[in-house]
Amino acid sequence: MQPRTAATARTRSTGRRGGRFGVPRRLVAALAVTQTVGYGVLYYAFSALLGPMSRDLGISTSTAAGALTAAILTTGLMAVPVGRWLDARGGHALMTTGSLLGAAAVVAWSQVHSLPQLYVVFVLIGVASAMVLYEPAFAVVVAVTAPEARTRALLGITLVAGFASSIFIPLTGYLLEATTWRDTLLILAAGYAVLAIPLHAVVLRRTGPRHRAAPTRSSPTRSFLRDAGFWLLAGGFVLHAAALAIVAVHLVLYLTGLGHSPAVAASLAGLLGLLSVTGRVVASLSARWLPMATITAIVLIAQGLAISLLPFTGRHLAGAIGCLTLFGLGFGIASIAAPAILLDRYGSDGYATTAGTLATPAIIAKACAPLGAAVLAETTGYQPVILTVASVCVAAGLLIAASRWVPPPTGRRPST
Repeated sequence: MQPRTAATARTRSTGRRGGRFGVPRRLVAALAVTQTVGYGVLYYAFSALLGPMSRDLGISTSTAAGALTAAILTTGLMAVPVGRWLDARGGHALMTTGSLLGAAAVVAWSQVHSLPQLYVVFVLIGVASAMVLYEPAFAVVVAVTAPEARTRALLGITLVAGFASSIFIPLTGYLLEATTWRDTLLILAAGYAVLAIPLHAVVLRRTGPRHRAAPTRSSPTRSFLRDAGFWLLAGGFVLHAAALAIVAVHLVLYLTGLGHSPAVAASLAGLLGLLSVTGRVVASLSARWLPMATITAIVLIAQGLAISLLPFTGRHLAGAIGCLTLFGLGFGIASIAAPAILLDRYGSDGYATTAGTLATPAIIAKACAPLGAAVLAETTGYQPVILTVASVCVAAGLLIAASRWVPPPTGRRPST
């Protein structure tokens, strides 16, 4: 008879049959669905709705876009309290409630008639996003998955969710062609509610902290703020988040300025989302031979070098494709790299609080960096903006690489 290991007991206790490699397949499948739909409805649909919504409300697109910025900032400010909740109580009640709030907030979005109403709704969307998107989902997976299977479980979720923009931006566009932006939001809210609420309510039962995998080594959760390595990691991920946000918002405009048609520019920008999935797979596979921090540093530095060539080669289609292909491989790496690096350095005890602390400044940078880039572009043009992005990516990679040389709080050096 096969011995009943801790991992086997934990998998059975959550009511899910583990996969071939100890991955709780039902949990991963459910979260892959809810993350894809959550990002699609709560974040990516906004870009397709921005134009018709702004015209109907009689406000500028920049003013309307500020609502999304408010939501992102709210999500960042909620990251630490949400992380503390997850460490203390688990994700079942939190993510189920967040799904209810998210669906209700999207319904309320469909009914706004003034700018203050729009901003209030997006603060609620920001709160819901903090409760249901990647950080809490990853914390749940960490709590119930054996250490050797966590990277595979997180990769499974992010591979599917990486297609959220590719699915929901066109879907929202098709709905807008068939109906109004308000009815489009009601349809999206209904779809999100039907999928996310029951999956979170049913599949996340018994995933609380009492079922968390035992840490593989001592991990003093209160000491990470005194760890210089943590601040090097935070600096690296904050800089990288800012760089990616600038590219995501300004790339199409920059490419049209280089002479590409709007359709070609949009198609080139679409490469980033597709390649981000490939980059996550490559990073996860490479983790068999190299530490994730080293892999991440290499990818970020390569991103910086690639995007630095865009002002000089980007006028030609082949040159633009080459630069953006290399840049796109690192576009989604942070979502898989940050959890792996934190788990390797600190273990699973207190993971959600540590991850939330790391996420807060990164999310704030994501919200604010595009505005700063717009101001710089208005005064100097877009070439300095792109070269700044390149420098920031390289600096981010160097900071993450430097964290490898700082012993973790336990006194052990990171594994090589």
